[in-house]
Amino acid sequence: MNVILLEKIAKLGDIGEAVNVRSGFARNFLFPKGKAVPATRRNIEEFEQRRTELLAAHNEKIAHARGRAEKLVDLAISLEVNASDEGRLFGSVSSREVADAVNEKAGSDLARSEIILPGGSIRQCGDYEVTIDLGFEVTAAVALVVVNRNAPAEAAEAQTGTATEDAASDEAPADDAPASEDGETARPESSTMPRAAIISSNMEQEKAG
Repeated sequence: MNVILLEKIAKLGDIGEAVNVRSGFARNFLFPKGKAVPATRRNIEEFEQRRTELLAAHNEKIAHARGRAEKLVDLAISLEVNASDEGRLFGSVSSREVADAVNEKAGSDLARSEIILPGGSIRQCGDYEVTIDLGFEVTAAVALVVVNRNAPAEAAEAQTGTATEDAASDEAPADDAPASEDGETARPESSTMPRAAIISSNMEQEKAG
């Protein structure tokens, strides 16, 4: 089927071009979305009469798409999910969930149809790059982290256990006293007189007596 493109479409053509496409693609996508019209003589003549107007409207749509993309620059979002210990999701992350998370954080107005998930769906925890198709060959990339909802609690418990063990280790008495410079084990200082000094002092007192 021959159609006239009313906007630039990647890998298909520029605005105003007459191209041949599958009839199903035209009827199910191009015509309902207002992206093309049948290439009849009447439509061709009407397009030529309105070319300037249509080009101006097209450029305005491109500028709007680029403005939406600017809101998503360097954007990163995180989604908590239920998953197994191995990180496999009990279900999957949908494009609707991603769109809602992006809109909440960026104040954007993305539709789920504009979200392109890697591999078609996300079923494993990890880091992903999500492509946002804003039309008119304008795209944006959003960093997505999918984390196990139970992982933070488990990590906190592990950290608490480690801290408790460290505290107990600090409070426990040392098994070995520190060594002195000559390699012998240093003894703690005592307020009592050494045994040899006590014997010597007693002998002197006896002689004096």
